Amino acid sequence: MENEVKKENGQSWVQLSDGYLSRTPMFQFVILCLIFPLWGAAASLNDILITQFKTVFTLNDTATAFVQSAFYGGYFLMAIPASILIKKTSYKLAILIGLLFYIIGCGMFFPASHVATYSMFLVAIFAIAIGLSFLETSCDTYATMFGPKETANKRLNVANVLIPLGDIMGIVLGKYLIFGEGGNIADKVAKMSKSEAEAYNEHLLQLTLQPYKYILIVLIIIFIVLAVTKMPRAKAFSTGSETKEDQPSLGETFNYLFHNKRYMKGVLCQFIYAGMQTTVWSFTIRLALRLDSHISDAAASTFMIYSYIAWFFGKLVANWFLDRYSITKVLTWFSLLGTISLVITFTVPNITAVIAAIATSFFFGPEWPTIYAHTLDQIHEKKYTETGGAFIVMSLIGGAIVPTIQGRVSDLTGSMQLSFIVPAICFALITIYFWTEHRWEKAHPNEVQEH
Repeated sequence: MENEVKKENGQSWVQLSDGYLSRTPMFQFVILCLIFPLWGAAASLNDILITQFKTVFTLNDTATAFVQSAFYGGYFLMAIPASILIKKTSYKLAILIGLLFYIIGCGMFFPASHVATYSMFLVAIFAIAIGLSFLETSCDTYATMFGPKETANKRLNVANVLIPLGDIMGIVLGKYLIFGEGGNIADKVAKMSKSEAEAYNEHLLQLTLQPYKYILIVLIIIFIVLAVTKMPRAKAFSTGSETKEDQPSLGETFNYLFHNKRYMKGVLCQFIYAGMQTTVWSFTIRLALRLDSHISDAAASTFMIYSYIAWFFGKLVANWFLDRYSITKVLTWFSLLGTISLVITFTVPNITAVIAAIATSFFFGPEWPTIYAHTLDQIHEKKYTETGGAFIVMSLIGGAIVPTIQGRVSDLTGSMQLSFIVPAICFALITIYFWTEHRWEKAHPNEVQEH
């Protein structure tokens, strides 16, 4: 059945009944894309905080992973509420609420630095994560719907190219504003008396505020610009009279999604990928410090800048391949090469392991947006799209679980390097997923909707 159309007053785009637009409104799409690097900045700052909190609060590797647990736990808990809000209102309102929670979370770092407890910082990080859950649940799906259906995957990959720029911004702010005094924090504290160490730790917590001041300014500007801009609805609408079937209940939606095997496999793949990416980035700085005790915290954080640059170029190269070859074939090769990089990371006992970990970020490039769009494409009944997107975002809880597993492996074995076997296994599983998907597509060529 062909799409019905709905002209939105005074706008150049036409709303199709399946939720997609006849064309991509570029000004609004640019505004949407500018939101993507904002959650990248928050995520990369976590990698700095893990290194700082370990010394300030005297934590083991398992405990430091709770930074990511608080962060991705917020994603998990709020994705479904965000999807319900989108279904009842609009993508724009959900994004504005996400930005508001992000602003509140950043603001909470100020009282947290004075209370000076690990739990208070985790609360602030959790508040930021609530906002980011609203942003990713809305922005990722919104980007796929922001134009013709056949270019949905490309739009999401284009928007995601900007995320590494946010990550780089976050890690640079952390490097110069948190680690800017130079030297190794743990070494400095070890040489101090108890009272001197306490005073120095309080000073370090005050430094934590600096990056969030700049992020707050950007957030407020984006919030105002978005609030005054007319945005497309980009949601499926009924072509006849509204019926109960047109507005599925949450139970009906869950039943449809849970019985959609290819969709659920994609959600599981995204869970594994989110955990793998988070754990590699969470512990790369720690790996560098373990392999070379002469490296300062600030110098080690530079490796993360290299990682995000590699990630950025990985996205650009992947987009070139995705325009020319099957996405499942491209992702199979990227995942396989990423697995090899991680095998080198946990087996080669020198700084080469850190270089291999950085190289892995290149192969992360196309993973998240492609898994997301590919999984969302398995929902053939578009009235379930918003909740389906929320489940994919909920899979980010992998970012809370896998780093904790790697931290535990590190504590039990006494080897941070050996613990990188955990993400290596994850990337191997993702390779198998895309390989099986590619085989399925070759066997069912008429059912493939993607390029």
